[in-house]
Order: sequence, then structure tokens, then C-alpha cells
Amino acid sequence: MNMQGKSVLVTGANRGIGAALVRALLKQDVSKVYAAARNPSALPDFGDARVVPLQIDVTNPDEVKAAAGKISSLDVLINNAGIMTFAHVLSATPEELAADMDVNYYGTLRVTQAFLPLIEKQGGGAIVNLVSIAGLASVAAISGYSASKAALFSATQAMRIALKAKNIEVIGVFPGPIDTDLAKDLPLDKASADETVDNIVNAIIAGSEDIYPDPTSFPLSDLWKTDPKGLEKFFANMA
Repeated sequence: MNMQGKSVLVTGANRGIGAALVRALLKQDVSKVYAAARNPSALPDFGDARVVPLQIDVTNPDEVKAAAGKISSLDVLINNAGIMTFAHVLSATPEELAADMDVNYYGTLRVTQAFLPLIEKQGGGAIVNLVSIAGLASVAAISGYSASKAALFSATQAMRIALKAKNIEVIGVFPGPIDTDLAKDLPLDKASADETVDNIVNAIIAGSEDIYPDPTSFPLSDLWKTDPKGLEKFFANMA
């Protein structure tokens, strides 16, 4: 997909991968980037008039619908907003598990359903879902996060099937640990957010459906494809 002249919406744009995505997209000569966040005042100063702040709490259906009503056209939706709760599968409370699901899974569905008509009106476009390598096999210490990302992986596949005839690409991105606030407590080597995002944008342009954008996720994706049980065992060492 050629990003030149496209209008793009990025959720969770106030920090980390989301903020880096906004900066990377501006380099691709997009026409507009809607930078969405629960609190738009927390958005960094991107220094570009093409960036339009947008208030979206993905857990608030009314707010999501209201935000969609403020936009006249959209070519690409990037569902990036997410949280990670450190709660072990054997001790996590229902509230902890529900928090991850509400943002990472249900939140993505809320935003997609609200903004999809705008993409359809353009005659096609793309939806990009930030999944996770932890959605392919579970990590016990972040059980709710893994479950929510596994659900999002399934939803991404379903969207791809449902929207193929409408000329809407559905792309899954499966990062490993990235050097952002979200993953700061993970005891793992982390990839640069800027380098990871450059890889994501380049892969979108190249037409990739499934993107493994960093030095951890790429080899683990190969392991998962050839030996799914092997990835489960790899993550078991992190329990």
C-alpha cells in the first residue's frame, strides 16, 4: 500500500509505538494523521499541522462513536492502543484479566466497527492491528495480556476474511518486547521503538499481511510456524 496522500488514524498515539508510528507516517507524505489518545493533552508535540488530535478511550463506546463522527474520511486505521497487566495465570483476578481484554480485544473491535464505514466509503484501505508475539503462545506471568492478544489474533483473521471482498487489507503486527513504557518491567532485551516502527511501516507498504518487526519476534515466528509447541516451551522458561 502506498501511504502517500492517505489519511491515517493511530490509537494510543501519546507514547511508545503509537507516537513513533505517527512520526514515521509523517515521513511517508500522508495527508493527515489522527493521533488518538484518552487524553489528547498528553500527546507529544509532533510539530506538523497534518497531525489532528482526537480523544478516544477505546473502553468507552460512546466516546469511540463520537470520535468517528468527527472524521469525514479515513484510509488506514492502526489499532495500537493497549495495556499489559502483570498478573500470573494462577493468581490473576477477574478484574485484572478483564482490564486487558477490554482494551486490547474489545477496544480494538469497538474502534474498528465505528471507523470501518469511513474506510468502506473510500472504496478500500487497510486496518492494522497491533497483536503480539505473546498472542501466539501464552506467557503465564502476563496471562490476561496473552489471552487478549490471542483473541485479537483470531479477530484479525476473521476481519481479513470478512473484508477481503471490500478491498480492505487487514494486517496483523506481532512485536516482541519493545523499549516502551508498556514493556519496561519485562526482564528481556528490547528492540528500539523507532526501528521497530520503521519496519512496520515498510512492511505495510510492501503489502505484508503478518508482520514480525523486531529481532525477537522474527525468529520466534519461525519457531511458531514450524513447531508451535516449541514456542510454548520457550515462553514456559519465562513463567
